[in-house]
Amino acid sequence: MKIIFRLFAIGLFLVFFGFALKNTDEVVLHLFWNTSAKAPLILLLLAFFIAGAVLGVLAMTSTVLRYRQTLTRQKKETEQQRKAAETIARVRAQPPMPDAVMEQIGL
Repeated sequence: MKIIFRLFAIGLFLVFFGFALKNTDEVVLHLFWNTSAKAPLILLLLAFFIAGAVLGVLAMTSTVLRYRQTLTRQKKETEQQRKAAETIARVRAQPPMPDAVMEQIGL
């Protein structure tokens, strides 16, 4: 499975590399206020792809941090519950004291 994934990755890289070699023509990107930028098409595509990826990561940052905070809180609660359950199990495992048994039956 690992070999198939690597072969697929290499094939995908070769396709994109061929795409990059075919699109080296300069294009003009018209910006605001009558400014423009000239660059090869593949560089512009790469720049916009990277900018989109960065914006996507920034958009997800608050959600991921909130999930991590919730997970940390739940782990602490689980640990406290586990310790309480161990304490209760330890107390129940101990035999009752003789005086306590006598008091329970009314002697």
